[in-house]
Order: sequence, then C-alpha cells, then structure tokens
Amino acid sequence: MTTWIILGVLAVLVIGIILIYNGLVQAKVRVDEAWSDITVQLKRRYDLIPNLIETVKGYAKHEKTVFQDVTEARSNALNAQEKGPQEAARAENVFQEALKSIFAVAEDYPDLKADQNFKHLQEELVDTEDKIQAARRFYNGSARDLNIKIQTFPNILIAGPLGFSEREFFEVDEGETTTVNKPVGVKF
Repeated sequence: MTTWIILGVLAVLVIGIILIYNGLVQAKVRVDEAWSDITVQLKRRYDLIPNLIETVKGYAKHEKTVFQDVTEARSNALNAQEKGPQEAARAENVFQEALKSIFAVAEDYPDLKADQNFKHLQEELVDTEDKIQAARRFYNGSARDLNIKIQTFPNILIAGPLGFSEREFFEVDEGETTTVNKPVGVKF
C-alpha cells in the first residue's frame, strides 16, 4: 500500500514537471514568434526607406546630411535586431528621430508633398508603423506571459534549472512612435 502511495506521488510530480515544462516551452516559442513578427515589420519599413530617400532627394538635393543620417540610422537599426529587444529599441529611437528629419524636409517642399510616389511611400510607412505597433504589443504580451510563468511558484523551481530566462520588453519612447505624418485622405 505504501509503495502505491509513493508511486502515485512520484507520478503526480513527474506529470506536474512535464506540464510546467511544456507550458514554459509554449510560452518561449510564442515570444520567439512574436519577436520574429517585429523583425519582419521592421525590415519592411527599412526596405521602404531607400525609396523614400530617393524620392525626397529629387526635390531636396542639398539635404545630404539628412539622407546620410537616415541611412546610417537604418543600418544601425537593422544590425541591432540581432542583439535583442533592448538594443533594437535604442536603435529604433535613433532611427525614428532621423526619419522625422525626412518628413521635416518634405514640409519645406510643397511639390514633394504633392508627389504621388511620396504620398504612396508615406501611406506604406503609416501602414507599416501600425503593424509594428501591433507586433510590439503582441511581443510584449508574450514576454509578459513568459516572465509570469517563470516567476510563479512552482514554475520558478523548474524554470531556472532548465535554462528558461525572462525576456526584455521591446519599448520605444512613446513620443517616438508617431514618426510618419498622416497622409491626406488616410484614416486611422
């Protein structure tokens, strides 16, 4: 009888550990998937930037430093994605500041603001910014869920020894998330 009780308790413990481990793995995979979504959207935005620069260059040839700053910030932001959310967020803040300067230049050139290619690129950037924000919310929610699982009892007893670690949130300065001006006729 005592043997059956011990075996029953051991079976419950093993099943509990398996369930906790599987829950942690699922949460980790969700976070990895969410981070992948962010990188896809950021890459989409970075791919639009050279076209935007070329369009603006046609109207504002003497604004070379603006174009160089945006190009450099774009390159740094692309490289920072591999270093994790905190580094990516820092690079994003710098990139968004640089991107603002292109739209500031556009304000000085009425013909540029009326250019169909510029309007189309601006609409694409607005759409991409919305997708980035949605991906960021999904990532941060997934990271929060994983962090809660790791920190709660009895998961905390299993997570550390099995190599699960908390994830950083992807946070950009809230004032920096509205880089792109809303094009005329586009509704949010």
